Amino acid sequence: MTLGLDQAQAIINDCLEWRKENGLKPLTVAVLDSGGYLIALAREDGTSNLRPDIAQGKARGAVAMGLGSRALFERAKIEPFFIQAMNALAQGSLVPVAGGVLIKQGGTILGAVGITGDSSTNDEACAIAAIEKAGFVADGG
Repeated sequence: MTLGLDQAQAIINDCLEWRKENGLKPLTVAVLDSGGYLIALAREDGTSNLRPDIAQGKARGAVAMGLGSRALFERAKIEPFFIQAMNALAQGSLVPVAGGVLIKQGGTILGAVGITGDSSTNDEACAIAAIEKAGFVADGG
C-alpha cells in the first residue's frame, strides 16, 4: 500500500483539529511518502518561514533512518558523530528531534508525519493521534 494525497490531507486536517482541541501553538505539518518525498504540507497562520523545512526534516529523518525522530534524538545524545554524519549525507536536511513519526501498516513504512510549532513532545503527540485516527500504526521512536 502507498500513502495518497487524500490520506495525507486527512492526516493534516486531523493534526490541526487535535492541535486546537489540545491548545497547542500554531503548527506546520508535513506528510512524506516512504521515499521521503513531500505529499502534502500545511503551515498555519502565525508560524515562521523556516517551519516547513523543520517539519519536513523531522519526517525525512524518520523515513531515511527507519526510526521515529525521538529515537534519532536519543541516538544523537549517545553518538552525536553518527547523527552528524547522517545529516551530512542528507545534505543537512535531517532534524533529529521528536515530532517526526513514521506511518506504518503491517510493519511496512508508508511514510512519515513531521510537525513543528509547539514543544517537540506535543508535536509528536499530535502526529501520533492523527496517524492512529487514520487507522495506521504510529512510530515516534
